[in-house]
Amino acid sequence: MPLYKEWEIGNHGLAAIWKVEEDEAFFVERTGMTSDMKNERRRIEHLAGRFLLKHLEADFPLHQIAKDEHDKPRIDNNAFFFSISHSWPYIAAVIDPYEEAGIDIQTWHARIEQIQHKYLSAEEQQLFQNDPKLLTLAWSAKEAVYKWNGKRGVDFIEHLPIEVFNNRPPNYNMTIYFKANRMPQMVLIENIINTDFTCSYVVSAQDWAIY
Repeated sequence: MPLYKEWEIGNHGLAAIWKVEEDEAFFVERTGMTSDMKNERRRIEHLAGRFLLKHLEADFPLHQIAKDEHDKPRIDNNAFFFSISHSWPYIAAVIDPYEEAGIDIQTWHARIEQIQHKYLSAEEQQLFQNDPKLLTLAWSAKEAVYKWNGKRGVDFIEHLPIEVFNNRPPNYNMTIYFKANRMPQMVLIENIINTDFTCSYVVSAQDWAIY
């Protein structure tokens, strides 16, 4: 069973990372779902994400998943908050019964330094010093916060500045000053760095009133 990692987030969140080595039929059988996506890999990713939710919570109502007005997947009455991410062949998922959740996984991008200006300010670019792995980690962290928020209109540079980065392996914690809502929040991100990927997930958020 290619379960890479399973862990708790905070007091009630659960998360897991799965490496896909199975065929599509494996996930169809275990979820009772199919996909009409034309690309086989995308179908498997889609079904594997649902499978991982069921792995974390056996009673997760997969057939209730539908996108809200911001295209964020939700279930009826937000009985669970959840987030899914995939970067072939890895799938990551998190569920939480009480609070919004956000997770992102990215396999390494060799030329990510060429696009860093699209999501990092000049100051942030200096912080990561053209290191491809750290640049990918920064992208993953901002994506996790974007998914946690789940609303359109978020600019990764203007609304998601990185305030703190702990670059002391194996800890790569990060704090992002989320500015897109009326009440700004400090969002704590924890990160996993593997030989194949980086994974970032939201741990907590605290309102940050400015007086």
